[in-house]
Amino acid sequence: MLPTGLPQGAVPRLERPGPLRDRVYEALLELITTRALRPGQHLVESELAGHLGVSRQPVREALQRLNTEGWVDLRPAQGAFVHEPTEEEADQLLTVRTLLEAEAARLAAGNADAAGVEALEKILAEGLAAVDADDVDAAVVLNARFHAKVMELAGNAVLAELAAQVDRRVRWYYTPVARQRGGQSWVEHRELIAAIAAHDGQLATRLMREHTEHTRRSYHARVTS
Repeated sequence: MLPTGLPQGAVPRLERPGPLRDRVYEALLELITTRALRPGQHLVESELAGHLGVSRQPVREALQRLNTEGWVDLRPAQGAFVHEPTEEEADQLLTVRTLLEAEAARLAAGNADAAGVEALEKILAEGLAAVDADDVDAAVVLNARFHAKVMELAGNAVLAELAAQVDRRVRWYYTPVARQRGGQSWVEHRELIAAIAAHDGQLATRLMREHTEHTRRSYHARVTS
């Protein structure tokens, strides 16, 4: 375990093809978005390099890229730290997510066939099982998978590309409230599936907007609860 608090077994395996610096970047980004590396946590190059089994150079390059993208803060004479998102940053991101997801739900209601609805129902069943097992990590992954499937059913490549750009940050913000949202989030998913299956675009839009707004409010409420 890292002295900086990385959970045992949380380090991803660097088996994907591509330049080493890109694989290190993906590994660190996954650790940040899953909050294995927590906001504000000090990132020590030598420790990260040791756990990833690489030299410090690709770690340094990955941290510089993560700094450029806003995931890491490089502080003079102090080092690298996982970025701590402000409430304003979270609000802006989750507001944009609501706009994208609501439009995706509307389009999915017009385009989804029986196979698409069945795929959503399968994810729903897995999500409910994760909640019952109190498996927060699985619930977060399945929540992202559910929304990605709705986006896929929307059939708009440009919309999907925009959503992909915010997907990891959405996971980052959703993780702290996943247990709080719990089964209610999946109840809302079930209602959304019914609207999509009925090809009711107006209802699907409203339900998705309400669903994503619930998550946004939950994120902000966590600091006062």
